Amino acid sequence: MFYGIIIRIYCAPGEHNPPHFHAYYQDYKAIFDIQKCELIDGNLPKKQTRLVLAWAELHKDELIANWKLASKGELPFKIEPLK
Repeated sequence: MFYGIIIRIYCAPGEHNPPHFHAYYQDYKAIFDIQKCELIDGNLPKKQTRLVLAWAELHKDELIANWKLASKGELPFKIEPLK
C-alpha cells in the first residue's frame, strides 16, 4: 500500500494470464499488466494511475517473481511501496 493505493496479486493455481496485479483506490478498481506496465481493465484517477505505473516499472522483476509464486498458490513476498 502506498498513497492510499492498495496493490494485490491473488494466490491461485492457474490464475489467468497475462501476469497482472489489482490496484484499489477509494471506490476505484483497476488491473495492470505486469510485463507491459499498462492498465488493462478498470480505472483509477490519473494521478493514482501514474503512481501505480511508476511503481510497477521500478518493481517489475519483483512483480514477475511474485506472479510466479502466486500462480502456484504460494504467498508472494512484500514489495517496497512508492515513497
